[in-house]
Amino acid sequence: MAAGSERGTRILVIEDTQEFVDLVVASLTPEGFAVEVARDGQAGLDAARTFRPDVVVLDITLPVLDGIEVCRQLRTFSDAYVLMLTARDSEIDRVIGLSVGADDYLVKPFFPSELVARIKAMLRRVRGGGVGATQAERAFGALRIDPLGRRVWLDGLEIELSRIEYDVLDALSERPRITLRRDQLLDRVWGNDWFGDDHVIDVHLSNLRRKLGDDPRHARYVCTVRGYGFRMGDGNLS
Repeated sequence: MAAGSERGTRILVIEDTQEFVDLVVASLTPEGFAVEVARDGQAGLDAARTFRPDVVVLDITLPVLDGIEVCRQLRTFSDAYVLMLTARDSEIDRVIGLSVGADDYLVKPFFPSELVARIKAMLRRVRGGGVGATQAERAFGALRIDPLGRRVWLDGLEIELSRIEYDVLDALSERPRITLRRDQLLDRVWGNDWFGDDHVIDVHLSNLRRKLGDDPRHARYVCTVRGYGFRMGDGNLS
């Protein structure tokens, strides 16, 4: 689906609390979205395979399989955007949810307008390649990035990145000598109309560094410029 194309978008809601099911469905259907509901984690995975959603609204606390496990399994066969619903006091759940492939989270209770705005912002992001998609392969020491294929190799072995992890790496590696401020990186990856908690960027950066084997104190690839932002390293320890 092209970025910005919203009507007819398939949204799978995996939620067992009737109050929130009613709220989410009532918020999304007037926007022209096709909405399907599953009431437990396993039913949600089954529905994702047949319904093939563009977006999954996923509660953390579910019967049968919890939202963390659903997201983990979903990422093995679907690139749908995942908006995770979490309780106000469950910061650890939000971090874990982002670490297993969720794109964003929304804290309960929430306003219907915020739910719709978050989903529309995700849909406006370009999937399957960004500004650098037609550029040549990039190399930083043992790290190679193929912008056209959205593939990454480290020491000759391909590594699997989530969509956002790749987009962060793509943004930093596109102009490697430029340091991006936090707001510039958020705009580049999440879009300039995104208004959520910028804590999500720290989680995705941490996940990216872990997969690259990058120690943030002596970074080879994703470097922090203290007090300013982030840039690419050349792959060699100084």
